[in-house]
Amino acid sequence: MDLLEACWLFTGTICPSCLVAWAAVFVVRRQAERWGLVDKPSERKVHLIPTPLGGGIGIWCGVLGPVTFGTLYLSLLSGTDAESFGLLQFVPTFALEHVAGLKRQLVGLWVLLGGATIIMLIGLADDRRGLRWQLRLGLQFAVVAACVSWQGWRLTAFIPLHVVTWMLSILWIVAMINSFNMLDNMDGLAGGVAAIAAGILAVVLLINPTSAAPQIFVAGFLLVLVGALLGFLLHNRPPAKIFMGDAGSYFVGFCIAVCTLLATFASSRGDRPWAVFSPLCVMAVPLYDMTTVIWIRLREGRSPFHADKNHFSHRLVELGLSKGQAVLTIYLTTATCGLGALLLPRVDWVGALIVLSMVGSILALIAILEASARRKLNS
Repeated sequence: MDLLEACWLFTGTICPSCLVAWAAVFVVRRQAERWGLVDKPSERKVHLIPTPLGGGIGIWCGVLGPVTFGTLYLSLLSGTDAESFGLLQFVPTFALEHVAGLKRQLVGLWVLLGGATIIMLIGLADDRRGLRWQLRLGLQFAVVAACVSWQGWRLTAFIPLHVVTWMLSILWIVAMINSFNMLDNMDGLAGGVAAIAAGILAVVLLINPTSAAPQIFVAGFLLVLVGALLGFLLHNRPPAKIFMGDAGSYFVGFCIAVCTLLATFASSRGDRPWAVFSPLCVMAVPLYDMTTVIWIRLREGRSPFHADKNHFSHRLVELGLSKGQAVLTIYLTTATCGLGALLLPRVDWVGALIVLSMVGSILALIAILEASARRKLNS
């Protein structure tokens, strides 16, 4: 894929979804109180005034709208009158050769969006009424297990036991859903991290040398998600006028996690199987936040599902950073770890060990600085 083709792909995916999401969130902001979607301040939250929820609805619209239009357009392209109506003139030359392949992927795409929509509605119910964690988690596992079983989504882990890869795939998606939910605790944080992660994953798929051709289908979907997140972030930047809510974090986590299963990062017959660790590099920060928060809660004898202010961003603020500096620090950490994913398919096993060691060292360094500073604060 050359520079012109890449510009077409990025512009044609990000811009429409950004515009749709921005407009949808604008509407939700004005209807949030009537819909019962308002987040009130409390001890465990950092905002001081009641703020609308429901930004996730706008993100959902930002993805669903362009995908629906694209599906209808593809169906028209397959008709005999496509040329006479001049529809082909709006399709870039490089994309014409992928039309047939895109049509074959439509069923899987709509299963993905169907599952993501159900997950989003579960989050929306949690935003409105507050669901017990047992019910939330049970519904997440049920929906994810159904989608994975129906579509045969599997982690590229080179494990011959299908039951193991089935279970790992379900756990991975549920973990990503909840990691982004936990990360959504400060203005612009979860949306920005998700946009960086999805953007890097898309670039990895477009330039991955282990693939016979760029994986335009999954990369394109990720870029549509990036556009929707950017449209939302125009409303969510500090001071936020609306929050993503559980509906948004569930939807985003599900979509990104499934895309990591649909993508091919390495082949079992290839010479760089370590490229399968690319998603771990990109998702290092959400996973770090989730695991450290759960560890802190368990260490203090509390339920891992009990909300508090011990998240990565909160801990950075405790160290003396402003909220804006904390969010920027997490952005940069996400980007730094994620850049390792661009290198994994291009290096030998020694280089792969170096890349993975660098990602681990970055997270370990942050953990050491956090622990040292917290001991001083508590002394």
